[in-house]
Amino acid sequence: MRSALLLIDIQNDYFPGGAMTLDGSDAAGARAGQLLAAFRAAGRPVIHIRHQSVRPGATFFLPGTPGAEIHASVAPQAGEPVLDKHFPNSFRETALQETLQKLGVEELAVAGMMTHMCVDATVRAAFDLGYRCRVAGDACATRGLEHDGAQVPAGQVHAAFLAALNGIYATVEPSAAVAQKVAQKAD
Repeated sequence: MRSALLLIDIQNDYFPGGAMTLDGSDAAGARAGQLLAAFRAAGRPVIHIRHQSVRPGATFFLPGTPGAEIHASVAPQAGEPVLDKHFPNSFRETALQETLQKLGVEELAVAGMMTHMCVDATVRAAFDLGYRCRVAGDACATRGLEHDGAQVPAGQVHAAFLAALNGIYATVEPSAAVAQKVAQKAD
């Protein structure tokens, strides 16, 4: 089964000093970088997704700003596709599905940001399109949320969304386990 790494929105604005800093973004970015190195070493395809906010009133990922650029921890190399999106689901109005089909990909390893938005929306869409997904949970990051006056810490948001994906939509495991499986698999 041909696998590819999908890196979702690991962009400067989510890191310390950015316009929308996420809890744990430095650690998640470092783990995503290690996973990226494993995929490159195994000769597996890598696809970078970059969110460009074009909606009125957007405050981060503004096109042409340093915050919208892909973070150095997972900087693309020549030949690795970088697909721009404008919605949480990385398949919506992008060439992602066509790119995966051309590469013959059947399984996705996923790392990225935010766990509760773009990672969740993309993994659910990938499942609906027939892809087997592995989410490297420690290579994802999110932020705390508020609902109906209740504050939900980032760690709880992260855990709840990964727990909801695990089992039906994806296998959620540490990035080291995903990297180990990539190194052992032959397409």
